[in-house]
Amino acid sequence: MKKLLLAVDRLSTWIGQAFAWLIVALTGLISWEVFSRYILNAPHDWNLDAQLMGYGTLFMMAGAYTLAKGGHVRGDVLYGFFQPRTQATVDLVLYIVFFLPGIVALTWAGWTYFQDALAIRESTFSATPLPLYPFKAVIPVAGLLLLLQGLVEIVRCVQCLQQGSWPSREQDVEEVDVDKLKQMVHADDVGAAR
Repeated sequence: MKKLLLAVDRLSTWIGQAFAWLIVALTGLISWEVFSRYILNAPHDWNLDAQLMGYGTLFMMAGAYTLAKGGHVRGDVLYGFFQPRTQATVDLVLYIVFFLPGIVALTWAGWTYFQDALAIRESTFSATPLPLYPFKAVIPVAGLLLLLQGLVEIVRCVQCLQQGSWPSREQDVEEVDVDKLKQMVHADDVGAAR
């Protein structure tokens, strides 16, 4: 079971990191449009639509990655003081009551939304129209990935309730903990002030 959970974590991580490269493409797209508009005096009507679809794709495809890394918003004011079993109980209830119905509805509605767009070959309302149906296909795909990662998180909650501690996760980048960093380099605040 542990291998399966970590495999889903790796999948979510890989997809999240792969789609993170859209930031580079979007930066180039925006820079080119600024250059074209203000230097060459030749703006592109399709560029804003492409930017919006790129950002939407980036954020939707990062959902499962963010869930795998525990990065979604949580009320940590109280949650951090709870014992692991209490945390798992709270998480499990919230996953069942809110997460599962919401993500299933998102995925179902996204699939319908995509099918309708594909049937009419929907495109943007600009002089140079871009097809919208590939972008709308991202909604159910992102929903399925988020649902898969959510099921893994539910299994982790159940395991924590049984064992009393959280099972391991796939590791990735972490925020810098200044206190841990100081311990690693044997620094103190007095020495840093000099």
